[in-house]
Amino acid sequence: MSFMITMSQKELHRLELIQKIRDERLSVVQAAERLDLSRSQVHRLLQAYDRDGPAGLVSKKRSRPSNRRHSEEFRNAALNLIRERYLDFGPTLAREKLIELHRISVAKETLRQWMTEAGIWVSRRERKKRVFQPRGRRDCFGELVQIDGSHHWWFENRGPKCALLVYIDDATGKLLHLRFAGSENTFDYLHATKAYLQQWGKPLAFYSDKHGVFRSTHASEKDRTSGLTQFGRALYELNIDIICANTPQAKGRVERANQTLQDRLVKEMRLRGMDTIEEANAYAPEFIADFNARFGKQPRNPKDMHRPLADH
Repeated sequence: MSFMITMSQKELHRLELIQKIRDERLSVVQAAERLDLSRSQVHRLLQAYDRDGPAGLVSKKRSRPSNRRHSEEFRNAALNLIRERYLDFGPTLAREKLIELHRISVAKETLRQWMTEAGIWVSRRERKKRVFQPRGRRDCFGELVQIDGSHHWWFENRGPKCALLVYIDDATGKLLHLRFAGSENTFDYLHATKAYLQQWGKPLAFYSDKHGVFRSTHASEKDRTSGLTQFGRALYELNIDIICANTPQAKGRVERANQTLQDRLVKEMRLRGMDTIEEANAYAPEFIADFNARFGKQPRNPKDMHRPLADH
């Protein structure tokens, strides 16, 4: 009765040397050196070969479940928690919450595989999205700061729809300020920008869309300030440029940040039971610090381009 043996390249090499020993074409000492084994280990391989033939050199661990593999009970417990509390969480954020709140530790890729197999998560490869060529990052921190207002149900069904004013550095991808407001309006942008400037100083430029807060359609060619909005005039007095993008894709850094915030920030506030703008604004600095620790990058040039607020 014939049967097939599956051997790895390493096992085939061992078989070749063991057969040479038995054919007296190689000594045990020479084989031990080539296999990087002790002589006693080579003698055990010889005994296994004499007893079982080539099959004796095949690893006994093959086809057995790994000792590191999680049990079905563990896998099901993790997935049940995700279904109950984190159904719309991605694998990375779900893993963070399993560790942080439930003391359940599992590798990110393992959890991603479990969630995909369970139909909870759809991989990005399967999501068809239009791809835009990203604009290269600026070199220095504070050289260009993208600002945008994101209207969203930030409190889900626990509170009203509102706007989140987002300030993100182009060179590092770090959030520099967040402010929740009832709407995207001049007063709240001025309030948020004042807080930003007091914390960081004056960037070289802000990069925004063509919202009415930033851009007026009535401008004079003779007077540079005639077409400025109240917000734009304030920046002009501070010697801060305001650049208005032509398309949402042009300010992709802040657009992508908004998508991440609508995922992570919404869920963090849900877990904390937050339902008011005041609570959200009080929590914002804690969220910013965690976000930047996870996603912030080092700038290509370490120079900080922010200028002291008094210099104007």
